[in-house]
Amino acid sequence: MKKITGKVGYPASERVSRLIELIDILRAPDGCPWDREQTPETVKKYILEECYELVDAIDSGAPGEVCEELGDLFFMLLFIGRMYEQAGDFEMADALRLAEEKMVRRHPHIFGDVKVHDTGDVTTNWQNIKADEARKKGRKHSVLGNLPRALPSLQYAFRVGERASRVNFDWQSAEELFPKVDEEARELDEAVKNGDVDAIGQELGDLLFTIANLARKLGINPEEALQGAVGKFIRRFHAMEELLEGRNKSLSGGVSRDEMEAAWEEAKAKES
Repeated sequence: MKKITGKVGYPASERVSRLIELIDILRAPDGCPWDREQTPETVKKYILEECYELVDAIDSGAPGEVCEELGDLFFMLLFIGRMYEQAGDFEMADALRLAEEKMVRRHPHIFGDVKVHDTGDVTTNWQNIKADEARKKGRKHSVLGNLPRALPSLQYAFRVGERASRVNFDWQSAEELFPKVDEEARELDEAVKNGDVDAIGQELGDLLFTIANLARKLGINPEEALQGAVGKFIRRFHAMEELLEGRNKSLSGGVSRDEMEAAWEEAKAKES
């Protein structure tokens, strides 16, 4: 059994204090008008933006960019936490204490006497402990948990399917999902032919949800796969624009569809 002593010296702690002091200066009566006017509700959107920028930096493989974006995210977390402190709602030390207690509680194989054999045992224990925490708070427990609705929709669908699979409510293999994809595509086609807008939306959603689960069964994160596909489209589109500009033509200047298609295929071939 291990214990946390709190004796680990860490140079970042002084920088955290300096950032909090900076936030106080910005939000002081003689500080920045924009920073003074902010509330948790007005800045919460920036948390998502900073998270996505950090993910992009990690994907870039550039530690310098990760360092910068991690700092931006730290700042926004401290900024929001400080606003709650100033309102008297809670102290940031309380949030950090709760995080520490939660992590210790959910790792009984490290900080307790529970024995585990593999990652599967760790995951099972984690879910059981979360369920017990929910019951103690009077919340209704579900195998699906309480995933944040603010997640990107494909990621949300991926995680819902992942959690349902933990109780074997799932397809046995990816191959079983291909007929399901075809079925959902046919139902979408039928809805389009009928011109039923509500049905089109529902069937399109069903198709996307099925594809998200197919990706999961294939071991692919659908959000990352779509990001890659969009990135590829953007690269090829830019290459197509450059090819046309090299011929003194512009997409906004009446280029024909055939010319665009030819330039697109040329851009694809050059990329290959």
